[in-house]
Amino acid sequence: MAAKVKKGDRVVVLAGRDKGKQGEVTQVMPKEGRVIVSGVNVVTRHQKPNQMDQGGIKRFEAAIDVSNVALLDPKDGKPTRVGFRVNEEGNKVRYAKRSGEAIDV
Repeated sequence: MAAKVKKGDRVVVLAGRDKGKQGEVTQVMPKEGRVIVSGVNVVTRHQKPNQMDQGGIKRFEAAIDVSNVALLDPKDGKPTRVGFRVNEEGNKVRYAKRSGEAIDV
């Protein structure tokens, strides 16, 4: 199945502790169906020291399910679903179903 959300896309969180927050997708894990969004779902871990790292309290973005994010419409900046269509050159492109605007330019 084609990727509806890709690295670099601006998304908004639809559910969970960070509902309503916006960010950029930094990593996509298609086999797990999860994405990592910058500034969203930040968790704290107490890391023991080892030979490679000093340890301490580490903060990082944890993965969230791809169903809990929606792409932002390039036209008005509101959440939208993503569709696929073939453009004039014969290439398959993503488009925002809200406005009909092409996402991949």
